[in-house]
Amino acid sequence: MAGREFGHHLGLPHALAALPLAPLVPGYPRLVAAQRAAGLRHLGELLAPAGLRVLDGLFVPAGPRGRRRVDATVLSGLRTGPGRAAGPAGDLAAELAALHRRDPQALRGVLLYQLIELLQDHPSGHHPATAETLGIHADEAAGLVAAARARPALDSGQRTAAESLADAWAEHRLRRAHRLLERLPPYGRDPSLTTLRTTLARRLRNADAALDAARAAERAGDREAATQEYLRALRLAADDRRALFGLVRIHRPRPGEESGDEPLGRELRPDSVALTWDAADPEVAWRILRLRRAARGGTEVHEIDTGADGARGTAEDRAAPLGSVVRYVVLPLREGRVDGVPLVARELPVTPEVRELVLTDGRERVEGTWRPPPGATEVTVERTGPDGRAAPLPCGTVRFTAAGLPPGRHRFRVVCHYRTPEGRVVASRGVVATRTVHRWPDPVTTLTATAEGGAIRFAWSGAAGAAGAAGSDGTEVRLVCWPGEVPLPGTELAVCDVPGPLPWPRQEGDEGLLCPPPGTHAEVAAVAVLGERAVAGPAVTVEAPAAVTGLTARRQADGQVQVVLDWPEGTGQLTVSWSERGGRTGERAVAAHQYRRQGLRLPVGRGGVRIRAVPAPRTSGAVAALPAGAETVLPPDASVAYRLVPAPRRVLRRGSPLLRVTLSSPDGEVPADGEPPLRLPEFVCVARSGTLRPRGPADGTTVLRIAGDELLARRTVEHELAPAPCPAPYTLRGFLLGADAASVRLEEPSPATLVVR
Repeated sequence: MAGREFGHHLGLPHALAALPLAPLVPGYPRLVAAQRAAGLRHLGELLAPAGLRVLDGLFVPAGPRGRRRVDATVLSGLRTGPGRAAGPAGDLAAELAALHRRDPQALRGVLLYQLIELLQDHPSGHHPATAETLGIHADEAAGLVAAARARPALDSGQRTAAESLADAWAEHRLRRAHRLLERLPPYGRDPSLTTLRTTLARRLRNADAALDAARAAERAGDREAATQEYLRALRLAADDRRALFGLVRIHRPRPGEESGDEPLGRELRPDSVALTWDAADPEVAWRILRLRRAARGGTEVHEIDTGADGARGTAEDRAAPLGSVVRYVVLPLREGRVDGVPLVARELPVTPEVRELVLTDGRERVEGTWRPPPGATEVTVERTGPDGRAAPLPCGTVRFTAAGLPPGRHRFRVVCHYRTPEGRVVASRGVVATRTVHRWPDPVTTLTATAEGGAIRFAWSGAAGAAGAAGSDGTEVRLVCWPGEVPLPGTELAVCDVPGPLPWPRQEGDEGLLCPPPGTHAEVAAVAVLGERAVAGPAVTVEAPAAVTGLTARRQADGQVQVVLDWPEGTGQLTVSWSERGGRTGERAVAAHQYRRQGLRLPVGRGGVRIRAVPAPRTSGAVAALPAGAETVLPPDASVAYRLVPAPRRVLRRGSPLLRVTLSSPDGEVPADGEPPLRLPEFVCVARSGTLRPRGPADGTTVLRIAGDELLARRTVEHELAPAPCPAPYTLRGFLLGADAASVRLEEPSPATLVVR
């Protein structure tokens, strides 16, 4: 083999005798991620696109024929010099500079590892030209290809082991480092790897010896000595599960110890487990582990990333496997090694309970609501009644309703169910709450209201039986007016939410009649009350319109009657009816806006008429306690006419003039029921000297006076005037006097016809 050893034919004996089987750089996966983000096949492409030398150190081209060793200055220039890298390439340059500061030989070893990997994976990796395409100087291409043939090729699993080895070693995870080394092929031309194997074997022997001593001390009952030996083993091998489990076994809380004495507190939340401990020493870091008993009796160990919270003595595990029983262990660390007794928590079933469980009792039932935790596959409810019998209760995901319950105290247990990673279904301990089912009154089923004049009589069925009777269980039926929206029948209420009884006065002589105040418009409901509980019942609409006042009627010249009244406030419509002699009747509905705009005129005959106005209910179907209707009686259309009849001529002289008075009124009509007979006023005629008419019945000399009854009986009266009742010429004028003067029209002739000369 002399003369054919790699590098010998180049005049560089032992130039590449040490070929790296593993990069042995902590954080290598992060370095590769930065390289790929920069779009590079290997790290050398960041240093130079071509002419790269790796045989006798790491060099980049300098000038036409020169070369320059890659050192801190070159790496710094990648970020600060002309044509400096930016973005991902700049970040990668910073990573390489930091790597060079930690180990000046590390970058060359990593680059060799990557170049050999690329050549071994390339179909033409055995040709020097392939190495040149990777940016290697032509003088070293053949040597690099020979190196790729000499070093064993790694499969994907071996490459993962090789690239993870440095991180395991840096974190003192000796057991993992040992397993990774066992995956690599035997190869003695990587001195760094050989040294690592030797050191690892020595430390593992020391760790095993500490474990043996710890077990012996534990068997002897010396907990302190066992603790120290287990800690020594963990300081050597941070991932030694046997040492960890031994410390947990010694320092876990014992049955019967007060939970307040536990140094590591844990709280099960709906979607996480919160941990708290005393982290007073700022120089101590913390490592949090979750232990879980897995299938076939094994124990899973999962490390929880605390971030910045660990320094404050808090952590949150958001990935705790639901349905499992876990135990948390917090290890104090100094310089990455365990430095003190671990904090061990009690076992915790990861079975979150429902939150905000609220029970509400009603009539023969209890309703429950809650907020379920995420991840629960099912929620079940168990009810235990006053008799002590427990039975499952149908429920939904967030609520249940238990109906038909007897009075008494009922206990409810709400349980969440979870599926473990192994597929088993486990249940939580459950949240327990109790609620008392009270006796509720039976509701009122029907409510009726009947108007009797200006009062209302209420009657109901249901709760208390007959209206006004107390129920056998003490139920009271209360008539109320709700201030707002009326609850639906059957709504369950607290008595404090029910208005007081109707304040309407009762009618004298009949306690069952209530008199609503004028202007009332209300929804009256019946509520069944028993103790502190009530049930809403049906309602009826009741109105008590205000009475009509000031009703008067007056006949118009066109034969109609003008009705005038004071419109009651709050009333939208009136019903005006009339009855005439002979049995003729009429009725008209009058709206408020119509009356105010055009008044009210009724087409009645000349006979006597009775007019009545009653307010109408505002709501269709409302029970109205109507007040006494306003009435007025209009007598028949009677008129009194008078005229001066010239004196008849006689043989020797002219006779005295006559004054003829005539009553005109409907004949042959029977007065309506209750209508008073027609009453006429007194007729008086006076004379006044001159041609000016008398201003009143006292302004002149009375020449004729006829009583109303006489005129009604005779209907026409003729009276001969006395000769010269006053100096001629004189003027006559008639007047109607008395209480009935306004109800009779006086038809006067032309004033010129009443002058006597």
